[in-house]
Amino acid sequence: MKKDLLSFTDWSAKDLNALLQLAITIKTNPADYRQALAGKSIVALFEKPSLRTRVSFDIGINKLGGHLVYLDSQSNKLAGREDVKDMGNNLACWADAIVARVFAHSTLEELASAAKVPVINALCDMYHPCQAMADYLTLTERFGDLSKVKLAYIGDGNNVTHSLMIVGVTLGCEVVVITPPGYEVDPAIVTLAQQKAEQNGGKLVISNDIETANGANALYTDTWISMGDDTPLETIKQAFGKYKIDEAMMQSTGAQYVMHCQPAHRDLEISGSLIDSEQSILMQQAENRMHAQNAILVHLLSGAA
Repeated sequence: MKKDLLSFTDWSAKDLNALLQLAITIKTNPADYRQALAGKSIVALFEKPSLRTRVSFDIGINKLGGHLVYLDSQSNKLAGREDVKDMGNNLACWADAIVARVFAHSTLEELASAAKVPVINALCDMYHPCQAMADYLTLTERFGDLSKVKLAYIGDGNNVTHSLMIVGVTLGCEVVVITPPGYEVDPAIVTLAQQKAEQNGGKLVISNDIETANGANALYTDTWISMGDDTPLETIKQAFGKYKIDEAMMQSTGAQYVMHCQPAHRDLEISGSLIDSEQSILMQQAENRMHAQNAILVHLLSGAA
């Protein structure tokens, strides 16, 4: 029976750890996986523009011996010309998997229910699971045992934050989420993440206080203005100003590394000098998008994990 990757909410710690190990193995021994997707064709269906997601999937699939077909809906919702259910059914007639970057999580659910092939969430309004897997692969490479890692996310409570919470606490990590008042993460996802933390030895802390990040191994931020958000920049600056990650915050919290899923707005949510510093592991995260996604594809399409 086919398996989708829509959110990681239904993945166990054992499955996530196995996926991490598979990503490490593929990254370390790429020659062993040059034909892992031989004869496989994957459709990439994008409602939103992308740099890292599109290129990392395209090149990654090529490195695994597979073939990517990119479909650009020109930054518009898929629904309209054709029903999403019919689109999923048709694509599944030819493709071995569907990678979808969409506005609404409900679009992914509809695709997954209609398509007889795996559907992979390449970003939606609620989750960004491929990014989270790349991030915890990066932290594993830096620190080894994730149960000893404290990751502090500082900024807007969004899709990236949700996936960092769910994956992190399932893997036994301590995840601290610090947002300005009014920009908190989804309460239902907080409840789910807290349950997973209790089950797997992780820890989740939700706060508006930056000092909660003290003692973190790494600080993480994302853009304050999500794609399509028309909130005036001055309003955003007033709400988020003190949540900017810079060298002073790194020093006060004692964090060793800084992370960002990118695209980054230099000198807004993060200082440009910090991005370019030795404490930055942004490019390691970006590289690991490909390795994490390759592991996801190999797992879903061949059953290897």
